[in-house]
Amino acid sequence: MKKKIIVLGLAVVIVAGVFGYRRWQQSRQAQNGDTLVLYGNVDIRKVDLGFRVAGRVEAVDFEEGDRVHQGDRMATLDQVPYQNEVRLAGATRDRAAAELARLEHGLRPQEIKRAKAQVAEYEATLLTLKEEFRRREDLVAQNVVSRQSFDDIRARRDAARARLDMAREALALAEEGFRQEDIAAGQAQMAEAEARLEQARIRLADTEIFAPADGTLLTRVVEPGTIVAAGQTVAILSLNDPVWVRAYVPEPDLGKIWPGMPAEIFTDSRPDQPYKGHVGFISPEAEFTPKNVETPRLRTDLVFRLRVIADNPDQGLRQGMPVTVVLDLRPPSEEGKESGGSKGSRGQGAE
Repeated sequence: MKKKIIVLGLAVVIVAGVFGYRRWQQSRQAQNGDTLVLYGNVDIRKVDLGFRVAGRVEAVDFEEGDRVHQGDRMATLDQVPYQNEVRLAGATRDRAAAELARLEHGLRPQEIKRAKAQVAEYEATLLTLKEEFRRREDLVAQNVVSRQSFDDIRARRDAARARLDMAREALALAEEGFRQEDIAAGQAQMAEAEARLEQARIRLADTEIFAPADGTLLTRVVEPGTIVAAGQTVAILSLNDPVWVRAYVPEPDLGKIWPGMPAEIFTDSRPDQPYKGHVGFISPEAEFTPKNVETPRLRTDLVFRLRVIADNPDQGLRQGMPVTVVLDLRPPSEEGKESGGSKGSRGQGAE
């Protein structure tokens, strides 16, 4: 029992010593004016995943805490209704395509032959009626036949002439094909059917959710069998990259930093192994605005939001974790002299 107490006491002393040394080193560097120490929290981008269509959840493929890779399928809806939509749209497209082909190809040769035969038939009928009309005309002049009989044959001749004219027009239309307006209407119907088919295919594809990037499943919101609406969140994914620290810099130190400035990120769990990073964003606006009348003392209370991007993030950086950011304030020329006279390291850090 005494040994356990002694070991525990030694562990506490070691941890306290490490934290104390780190704080002393950071404060010493800050007092020398070579560094700027800031305190902030880790921010990690999260994605709320959802379907663009409504339906019944068929499967959720990951559990909370699972690592996922870009392109992994996360969840699936019941696809049967949307597969039926695709089949229905495909049948409509095929019908429109057949109608358009009929309009573009015109009538079949057999139909044109039939129209020609009908014209020939009407021509022969009209020729016969003309001969009969001439005979009746001579006979009626001699009062051999009645006037009624003559009027009947004349009416039959005129009707045959009208039928022949209609048959000739029908033959001309058959040989010329359909109007361009009809073909244009068929092409429009075909385009509409193609668009509806593509829309149905997109809706079918939207029944699956794929990971947009590498990350970790934070929250599994729904379970299989749940009826979800379009846009409803079904899972929350934490992305591996980018990872940054949200910190605040006082107004007097704002002029000492710049985008791309190298930084070190310290965590309480590994104080002797800082993460490398760089300044990625400096807010142009103060987060806290003082009174309208800003005296020189009040102006020093202004702070500006700062984003420090971690260059080598891993699982040690978690959402909301408090961290310490140390910025090297030495100018590139001075740092280059101490490190060997090269500015390349500063340039690489800025990238």
